[in-house]
Amino acid sequence: MGRRAKPQKGSSEKIKVSDYMTRNLTTFKPEQSVLEVIEILLKKKISGGPVVNDKNELVGIISEGDCMKQLSDCRYHNHPMEDVKVEQHMITNVDTIDGEMNVLDAANKFLESKHRRFPIIENGKLAGQISQRDVLRAAMKLKGQTW
Repeated sequence: MGRRAKPQKGSSEKIKVSDYMTRNLTTFKPEQSVLEVIEILLKKKISGGPVVNDKNELVGIISEGDCMKQLSDCRYHNHPMEDVKVEQHMITNVDTIDGEMNVLDAANKFLESKHRRFPIIENGKLAGQISQRDVLRAAMKLKGQTW
């Protein structure tokens, strides 16, 4: 598990990440095939998602970029994709964000890290995920009232 960003002092606690995060997530399992992940990413029009074990504990993130790299490698080496598993190609050092963090402070974390999404962990389990789009949605709802 990677670094976990803490809420910054002095920020308004009224607009928390947990208020804007997505809780109904598409998740993947380490033993799933990368081809299956690609099908799901395309069908659901998403760019990646968290990888969880049977206890719903975060073990990684898989993205369309990870899948494209594997497609390219398999094509270059003329290897079949059917047996390629998520656990072989997911990112395992995952940065998370505290659900209590101010959503506008989270925007700074996105800018600093260049990540597209951050998982939120509660009591050791995956509770949700906040994306750059979620932060934009929060900003539009606030319309500059609490900048």
